[in-house]
Amino acid sequence: MKQSEYALSDKYTYPLLIKVCSNELRLKEGEIVHGSAIRCGVSDDVYVGSSLISFYGKCKEILSARKVFDEIPERNVVSWTAMVAGYASVGDLENAKRVFERMPERNLPSWNAMISGLGKAGDLSGAKKVFDEMVERNVVSFTVMIDGYAKVGDMASARALFDEAPEKDVVAWSALISGYSRNEQPNEAVKIFFEMVSMNVKPDEFIMVSLMSACSQLGNSDLAKWVDSYLSQTSIDTRQAHVLAALIDMHAKCGNMEKAVKLFEDMPSRDLIPCCSLIQGLSIHGRGVEAVELFNRMLDEGLIPDTVAFTVILTACSRGGLIEDGWHFFDTMKNKYSVVPSPNHYACMVDLLSRAGQLRAAYDLLKSMPLKPHACAWGALLGACKLHGDVELREEVANRLLELEPEKAGSYVLLSNIYASANQWLDVSIVRDEMKERGIRKIPGCSYIFTEA
Repeated sequence: MKQSEYALSDKYTYPLLIKVCSNELRLKEGEIVHGSAIRCGVSDDVYVGSSLISFYGKCKEILSARKVFDEIPERNVVSWTAMVAGYASVGDLENAKRVFERMPERNLPSWNAMISGLGKAGDLSGAKKVFDEMVERNVVSFTVMIDGYAKVGDMASARALFDEAPEKDVVAWSALISGYSRNEQPNEAVKIFFEMVSMNVKPDEFIMVSLMSACSQLGNSDLAKWVDSYLSQTSIDTRQAHVLAALIDMHAKCGNMEKAVKLFEDMPSRDLIPCCSLIQGLSIHGRGVEAVELFNRMLDEGLIPDTVAFTVILTACSRGGLIEDGWHFFDTMKNKYSVVPSPNHYACMVDLLSRAGQLRAAYDLLKSMPLKPHACAWGALLGACKLHGDVELREEVANRLLELEPEKAGSYVLLSNIYASANQWLDVSIVRDEMKERGIRKIPGCSYIFTEA
């Protein structure tokens, strides 16, 4: 060991080794290299020290990063920036700000590290303030802000900054396209993709995954075929798990179940994501029994379902009218897998029971919820009450909905209509008087619509 350390006792060699450990998040190996640097007397070097601060920061070992930062005799802008980035990576924005404000000098990476930390924490006003203070900005600065706005759903601000950026690389395009896709604006995502291609920018795998997600939301089979063909002409490795999962999801939701199933069966190994994608596809296209079979097969293969997986299968049971299977999975979720049912799980079960005309069972289930049910669950039951002509229960449910959404005109209108259909005109008058007292007005042309679908 001593001989190998002697061969490495060079302040220029250690930063390279530490960088490798940093890129691969190899904490144990990095600590060994750190120890070797100490024994060889180069740990006080500013370049070695800066590399160690960055390494520990990326590995979330922020106390170790701070210890190195405090102990190195000389610090440069790289050392300070690594410390800011380290604090930001663990969400400690207070210390990140303190270090940032104490910096003797700042460069572009310093500013970008600060706005990135603020953006990831959802503090877009703070990030924008720092962004506006920057004398110089680069494509990274703009991309960090675009991604931050996209993550909080402010696509108007994200697009405005994108248009303002003097230069755009593939990462900036990816931030905008994925933002539109994540925020359920698939048409805009597709539009931006074609704009990007027209400017001879080659998409990477992440952009293609976002495009496939947008295509899944649209359910456009022709677009799915085009995307599949386009992808096959690129150098992107479609065997990568996240790319393959996106392909399965796209084909399943766009109706090409044969292609989706083939891709799924050809996978060397499968996790929950492709399984849930295929189950959703089967469910959407009226193949609920097959969806249940696939879920059971997934369990037999040893995969452990999470809360999302149970939402997917309960939705499939609801669409397929599979009451026994729905109850089975709902009970299994609680008793075997210790998954606490969320309001979404209860809403799926209420929808399942409501579609089957088991209105009282649905009502009792909602009342038994330990958490407050959201309006969608009551709305689904109310629609079923209307469909099955249960006037008495419909009034109870409408009142519950009114308690949940006391400021929404639609809830009052629903209750008023229920009373009107039963010729209870005094009650109609009381509801309308209450609306006037609260200053609530029905928006013209807006109504609740319940369907059998």
